[in-house]
Amino acid sequence: MQANAVGIPVERLLLDGMLSVPLAAKGIVVLVHGGASSEHGVGDQIIARSLQDAGFATLCFEILSKDEERRDTGTGEYRFDVALLARRLAKVLDWLGTRPDTRVLPVGLLGDDTGAAAALIVSAARQQVRAMVSRGGRQDLAREALACVTAPTLLIVGEFYETAIRFNGLAATRLRCKHRISIVADASRRFDEPGALEALTRLATEWFLAHLEIGVCAAGRVHGH
Repeated sequence: MQANAVGIPVERLLLDGMLSVPLAAKGIVVLVHGGASSEHGVGDQIIARSLQDAGFATLCFEILSKDEERRDTGTGEYRFDVALLARRLAKVLDWLGTRPDTRVLPVGLLGDDTGAAAALIVSAARQQVRAMVSRGGRQDLAREALACVTAPTLLIVGEFYETAIRFNGLAATRLRCKHRISIVADASRRFDEPGALEALTRLATEWFLAHLEIGVCAAGRVHGH
């Protein structure tokens, strides 16, 4: 599946992205990071390819400009500005809504670290988001939005990332939509141990296959590893 380079106009910036839209796509999954998504390049390619093979369109994009990335490397000032990240993500969804090849597709979000918090905030505000997956995640930064999320939400965390396990557990007590926590064995924060990224990819793909097309959020809570 060929991915096409795109420029996404957001707040007087042109954000770089790679968009892949298969024929008869079931939906589109947007991969969201708190910082430079280039740091996750190989992992994103693996996840995106799995989603494309399952019939989904995918968008991987840089949420920060090159200048912002350079400053953020030393200060972290942008990756923890969740309001900024959420605002930009919302604009990206608006842009997808203007394209003839993506505007009718139900949207899924796959967020990483502080990007997961931004994705949850946008999910709470946008009915077009039909399914949500958090990878690691700083859900504590989206605390006020959690109770308003309606999209079925999967929280994936590595077994060795104890801080994120705590954040995910607290988030689960606030989510009122259908949700599940999945802990990947022998995995740390970046899921770079043998087999960890493959396990994460399988979990995320299965979640979107189960929930993105129908977009129905049943009440109740589902927990499991």
